[in-house]
Amino acid sequence: MSSHRSRSECVVCRKHRGELPVPGGPLYRDALVYVGHAFIPPEQERAYLGWLLVEPRRHVPTVAELIAEEASAVGLWVSRAGCALKEVVGAEHIYVFVLGHHAPHLHVHVLPRYPGTPREYWGLRVDEWPAAPRGDLDEITALAARLRSTLADYVTTD
Repeated sequence: MSSHRSRSECVVCRKHRGELPVPGGPLYRDALVYVGHAFIPPEQERAYLGWLLVEPRRHVPTVAELIAEEASAVGLWVSRAGCALKEVVGAEHIYVFVLGHHAPHLHVHVLPRYPGTPREYWGLRVDEWPAAPRGDLDEITALAARLRSTLADYVTTD
């Protein structure tokens, strides 16, 4: 498959181009990076609240292909997303990970661990906790507005 074709079919690139609706809309975007809430899984009506994704705008499959400016932007916005989650949802811990199994476009997962999360759900299982905060499209949109406002404050204070 050609690089051009992979970009045209890439779910992340399609999202960046506005072809796929993002719950709550973009939280932040510029020429290098895109920050948004994760989609609601197709088999569910609700998503883990605060599951954010930080992605380079350019189609690159892994962190190894980032240029220096993209790496700096992705790292900065992963940190800012974590700070915003602590401030807005009261996260007691922030998880950051990259899997890359489903989409060949780098996307860094940034998830809050909510107070009271039992230890057996810490780490990659944090969203499996039955009592974890979950939201429908309206609840994600409301959270996204609060996160967007907090992230905008980080930009204006640089």
